Amino acid sequence: MPGYRFSKFSKKDDQSPFDRLFDIFREVLTHTSGDVNEALAWMNELDREYKLTDNNYGMGDFIEDLKKRGYLQENPQDGSFAITSKMEQSIRQSSLDQIFGKLRKSRTRGNHKTPYSGRGDELTSDRRPFQFGDAPEQIDMTASMRNAQIHHGTGEFAMSEDDLEIIEQEHKTQTSTVLMIDISHSMILYGEDRITPAKKVAMALAELITRRYPKDTLDIIVFGNDAWQIELKDLPYLQVGPYHTNTVAGLDLAMDILRRRKNPNKQIFMITDGKPSCLKQGEEYYMNSFGLDRKIVAQCLNRAHACRRVHIPVTTFMIAKDPYLQQFVEEFTDANQGRAFYTSLKGLGDYIFEDYTTNRRKRVR
Repeated sequence: MPGYRFSKFSKKDDQSPFDRLFDIFREVLTHTSGDVNEALAWMNELDREYKLTDNNYGMGDFIEDLKKRGYLQENPQDGSFAITSKMEQSIRQSSLDQIFGKLRKSRTRGNHKTPYSGRGDELTSDRRPFQFGDAPEQIDMTASMRNAQIHHGTGEFAMSEDDLEIIEQEHKTQTSTVLMIDISHSMILYGEDRITPAKKVAMALAELITRRYPKDTLDIIVFGNDAWQIELKDLPYLQVGPYHTNTVAGLDLAMDILRRRKNPNKQIFMITDGKPSCLKQGEEYYMNSFGLDRKIVAQCLNRAHACRRVHIPVTTFMIAKDPYLQQFVEEFTDANQGRAFYTSLKGLGDYIFEDYTTNRRKRVR
């Protein structure tokens, strides 16, 4: 695997032979877009070069354990392998650990915090008198009974509305997120693999939302010449195609999805490494790969303004640092009043984490 070092997977005393090989296998599967047979061929090559197995535990044992533990399923007709839903979830978890590992010591609640108090599901230390419209579950019965005894004496028990005391609760919000992933040919151009880190970020973000924020929604879009929606389970298999970059189609589809979401907090994350280079006009494609085409850029800026009008911020993660590309992103971000990051592949996940948690703490009115 050119350009990738496996030194971090060196043998550890606290790992079983299976666990050590499993960490490598998940990494390789991400690079092979879920092709198990290719991944196993790579594993055998790596075993020969790095001596991953020994006389007591061989690669055949590892494959049998993968099947027994429900990570692989074998086609009885031709003997080929495919990963199971359990393995898909494990790959997403691995990406989460790599990119968002610092979340382990943070809170595990599943909703968006806001600076507003009100009806919610996380108690605060604040107390106040009862007001019409307060939910019954907000009443502090112990404090209310104490108030009743103070106000009415300890004889015959009596309680009035003025005795009721309310526990303030943090108001929680939900967020609907659309993640746009560029799968144009430039994501593997010049021998640099940019799609694998992008996939890892998408899988990590999906696992983060699924586990920590189950009330949120996450929709995933890929865009090349056209844009289409994919399922969470499809992420490990994502591949780059011989496509141009139709950013307009991706934004149109993202906005269409978010229009159908009922909660008020909506946002778009767009991961791309290149300029928009394609539009669809009726049944025909308008393409220009030789610089920033003002006709294409104008349509992108129109979408940026449209998102802004309906309060949908777009956060762009540009994994390229060409000055003319940055100029386009700056124009786009200014039109949308969103955010933009020019990031290396290594830092992509950190930026998405920081921006996602920041957006989560806002309440969009």
